[in-house]
Formats: sequence, structure tokens, C-alpha cells
Amino acid sequence: MSKFGVSADKERALAARLHALKIHEEDLAETFMRSSGPGGQHVNKTSTCVRLTHRPTGISVKVQQGRSQGLNRFLARRLLADRLEEKIQGKASLQAQKRAKIRQRKQRRARRARQKVREKTDERSGDRR
Repeated sequence: MSKFGVSADKERALAARLHALKIHEEDLAETFMRSSGPGGQHVNKTSTCVRLTHRPTGISVKVQQGRSQGLNRFLARRLLADRLEEKIQGKASLQAQKRAKIRQRKQRRARRARQKVREKTDERSGDRR
């Protein structure tokens, strides 16, 4: 029986990742509250939002993405692992690498756009002569 309502493979992968980062279940404080946003009566009656706090580091995450509490518990643990990994590894973490790649892509696009504008203005100034 799945603990979080996800596939057994995903659950095993998460457990292995938490073990590698030395995050133990007894170090986690888990609280549930009512979610906000669309959902009407269902949202107002059930406590599906999960706040997970890692006591040794003080890192806290809050997840209310899904409608089920089990899925939100799984997502909260995954997000906590991401944050802790980023804190430990710094620039070497996956999240930091993704952000750096996006930043480089934006810079490349901006550079190309400026180059196109320069070329257009050069063409226009050449026509006036």
C-alpha cells in the first residue's frame, strides 16, 4: 500500500533521496491546514495543504498543489529535499544549474535581439545617404 498515493517507484526514489540527504522522518514536523483557492466546498471542508518543517535546519515548505493530502505530502517532501540539496551544494545543485541555464538562454536571446535592431538601424542609415 502506497503511503502517499503515488507509484511505488516514485516513493522508493524519494526515500532513497531523503536517505542520501540524511533527512529522517522523525526530524520532520508535518502540519495540515485548509487550502486556499478554487475548489468550493471541497476545499473548505478538507485539510489538504501540507506544511513540512525540517527541525535541524529550520527549512519549511508549504504545498497545496493537489486535491489530495497524500500527494501534497509527497510533493512537500520532494520540495524539501530540493531546498536542502540547494543549501548543501550551493551552485552545484540541480536547481541552481537549471536557473543558470535559463539565465544564459535569456542573455543569448537579448543579445540576438539587440544585434537585429543594430542591423536594422544600420540598413536604414545606409538608405539615407
